[in-house]
Amino acid sequence: MKTLPPGSTIGILGGGQLGRMLSVAAAQLGYHCHIYAPEKDSVAAKVAAAFTCAEYYDSDALIPFAEACDVVSYEFENVPVGPLGLIKDMVPLFPPASALNIAQDRVEEKNYALAQGGVTAPFAIVNDRGDLEAALDKTGYPAIIKTIRMGYDGKGQARVKQGDNLSQHWHDTGRKPAIAEGFVSFSHEFSVLLVRGQDGEIRFWNTPHNVHEDGILAVSTAPAPQIILDQEDAARALASKMAEAMDYVGVLTCEFFASDDGPVFNEMAPRVHNSGHWTIEGAVTSQFENHIRAICGLPLGDTGLAAKRVEMHNLIGAQADDWQELLSDGANHLHLYGKGESRPGRKMGHVTKLYF
Repeated sequence: MKTLPPGSTIGILGGGQLGRMLSVAAAQLGYHCHIYAPEKDSVAAKVAAAFTCAEYYDSDALIPFAEACDVVSYEFENVPVGPLGLIKDMVPLFPPASALNIAQDRVEEKNYALAQGGVTAPFAIVNDRGDLEAALDKTGYPAIIKTIRMGYDGKGQARVKQGDNLSQHWHDTGRKPAIAEGFVSFSHEFSVLLVRGQDGEIRFWNTPHNVHEDGILAVSTAPAPQIILDQEDAARALASKMAEAMDYVGVLTCEFFASDDGPVFNEMAPRVHNSGHWTIEGAVTSQFENHIRAICGLPLGDTGLAAKRVEMHNLIGAQADDWQELLSDGANHLHLYGKGESRPGRKMGHVTKLYF
């Protein structure tokens, strides 16, 4: 394990709001962040020490980026895995590229969770339109079609009911390899948020109860209702096994459904996560700071609650335009991500409130 002293440079692949909040946390610990992203208008770059704007497969840009960094991480799971081989040969890369390989493929992800003893929704692979009927016969109706690769916040998905026009659903998901996933009867959604250090130590934050609207996270609350707490140990055990099997370093998020038969694994995110944004004010040490601590080889911070109850609301689209009204409540902690256009479905910020 190598400890990087303050003043070192942390490279972050991806230029969105997660990179922005990681950069802020790193700066507070005395580190410099270098953002690498293909988008010229990067909200992370606006608060970072350096910015390389280039495509992920541009080796002429990746090599000097890696040379300028003491460690490299990433802020979203759709960073191409191929170029990471070049980076990890030059500088430590956390979390490992194997975590991206798993998270980017829904079949691989589900099989990985099953191999570690988890439970998933019933699913079947759909390589083309001709596979669709047989896959849905296996999963039953209703079901959801999800592209195997890419897709988040409800993108690349279609809900299917008995009698639907399957050709239209196949068209709507882009006619790409997909999985058909049977519906799970559940009462609540929740996520396990953990951080694993280079020495193998794992710490958990309080398990948040998550409420989604139109496939996008709307509200996260901690502590969670009792039905979630009753399933917390089993969900944490699975998340720990998954992290240890990958020799994971950094923050890992696993999303679950709380069902009558226990926690059902939904998906993993090998990064800091929207359902953990409440930790900035609501935990002793935020997910962003602990991710920086982990990848830099520092001792992990306390993950305990900073209040009796914490509630985080995402600000989607025009909801962020109410910033003045939100700030009129002095107890609100407002985070705006610096994005220009407040399009429908776009995460523009979040607001967190602590209850003592």
